[in-house]
Amino acid sequence: MALRWYSTVVETTDPRALAGWWAEALGWTFAHTSDEECVLVPPWARELVDRFEFHQVPPGMVFVRVEHEKTSKNRLHWDFAPHTSDDRDAEIDRLVALGATVIDVGQPADASWTVLADPDGNEFCVLSSREY
Repeated sequence: MALRWYSTVVETTDPRALAGWWAEALGWTFAHTSDEECVLVPPWARELVDRFEFHQVPPGMVFVRVEHEKTSKNRLHWDFAPHTSDDRDAEIDRLVALGATVIDVGQPADASWTVLADPDGNEFCVLSSREY
């Protein structure tokens, strides 16, 4: 038996704001919203729940309230990749326009990925375009 990756939990001082940013960035929808916790899921996840086995349903993102600000580099981060038919640089520009910041965490100058931080400072990467 294997575990299902159910969700990634992100601590934040403002769950609604950060979840809203990620919903816009990913095109995901709110499954639950409160002052203490917000849950995002891919828009197709609800239909998959009825069609797929439990272990095949995609994970969500949960944003939970904490009192402290982020103070150091993440030990875990997300990698996102545009499809080969998408303009990777335009996607990075879109994320920056939404409030992301391009950052340097020591990646090589010729890296095939770009490191960004969301409005709370959580690092994530936009990889080179992928077919699948």
